Amino acid sequence: MQKVEVKIFKIIPDFSRFSITLQAVMMRTIFLFVIVSLLLPLPLCAQQLKPLNLPKYDQIPIHFGMSLGFNTMDFGVKHSAFLYSADSVYSVENIPRPGININIVSVWQFKPLFSIRFLPGLNFGQRDLVYWVYKDSAYHQHTMMLESTFLDFPLLLQYKANRYNNFRPYVVAGGSFKIDLAAQRRIKAEEMPKIRLKRFTTYYEVGLGTDFLLEYFKFAIELKYAVGINNAMVRDNSQYTKVIDKLNSKMIMLSFTFEGSDLRSFKGFRFKK
Repeated sequence: MQKVEVKIFKIIPDFSRFSITLQAVMMRTIFLFVIVSLLLPLPLCAQQLKPLNLPKYDQIPIHFGMSLGFNTMDFGVKHSAFLYSADSVYSVENIPRPGININIVSVWQFKPLFSIRFLPGLNFGQRDLVYWVYKDSAYHQHTMMLESTFLDFPLLLQYKANRYNNFRPYVVAGGSFKIDLAAQRRIKAEEMPKIRLKRFTTYYEVGLGTDFLLEYFKFAIELKYAVGINNAMVRDNSQYTKVIDKLNSKMIMLSFTFEGSDLRSFKGFRFKK
């Protein structure tokens, strides 16, 4: 009987490795596409001079706005040695799911090309863990739907290129602190077995984007990648947590940002002396 089980185990694919490889290819493809999209307009912008929108925008050190966008939440799963000696769990794969972001934008420009960005907001999303479990002489698939509602507090350093007419690319890097409001939610009986996620996690973030200075405000498109630093999984005595050595959260975020212009550009507005 044991020999038959070993043979069956060998034909069960390790979907987690395939999922991680596929996510890496997708991430590289997205970043390559955005970089090419940002660099192609530069020669055209340099050759054709146009009237500048918001010519005094960079002279104002502090700006505010809002950001709306989409995200893809994912996990980086590092298997433990217990996976290969477990009695019932034979494989774990992670499946990313789409979500949305809502953030408030506050910017302090302390140098002509450098800014500090603080973007408190909310991240809504979900990630699935799929376990292959051997039970009752057969292999079964058990899916854990792990939803998250993050209070997000990112603090980023932004470097901007010199302005080309009304266009300007930039890069950002920094960290964020997230509080998962759904982490302590009661698990329903029909969802069991299910692992829990930690309430507090920290991330490092890198990204790039493009500013478009319009007549009355600045519009930006930004792509950002965030990776959790600490283990996001709460351990218990079940095999579902023992087979995982470390569970890191990952997010890819595409955001559309709207920042206010210099108020003096509006007719009839006067600063109080």
